[in-house]
Amino acid sequence: MKAVIQRVTRASVEVEGEIVGAIGVGLLVLVGVTHSDTEREALALARKVHKLRIMRNEQSVADQPDAKILLVSQFTLYGDARKGRRPTWAAAAPGSVAEPLVEAFAAALRDMGAAVETGVFGADMRVELVNDGPVTVLLEV
Repeated sequence: MKAVIQRVTRASVEVEGEIVGAIGVGLLVLVGVTHSDTEREALALARKVHKLRIMRNEQSVADQPDAKILLVSQFTLYGDARKGRRPTWAAAAPGSVAEPLVEAFAAALRDMGAAVETGVFGADMRVELVNDGPVTVLLEV
């Protein structure tokens, strides 16, 4: 699994003109799943994100009760454009594999005490954010 994590002052995700998830201060997490990922990777990534010290004053979302997480699935994290100009998405897991792992990732974060908002898996989404810092980190497990 891969995740792009951005520290934000606010972020939201819209589907068909409706806001389906929104947060204030916290983390926007774009997550991608590949074929070999299992629930083990989902749980490991959740632990890492929850304790990642990229909030102000070297804190994590676990240290800041008001900080929230907006989680958006994004298969394009596994895009490969090394050849030509058209990326291939072959490394991205199909929805039947990816969706349960994204849900397990969100559930693990919630079990750790994080307030988690989400997008809609497989939907055409519009993501809006104000990156704070800017701070952006790429994680892979």
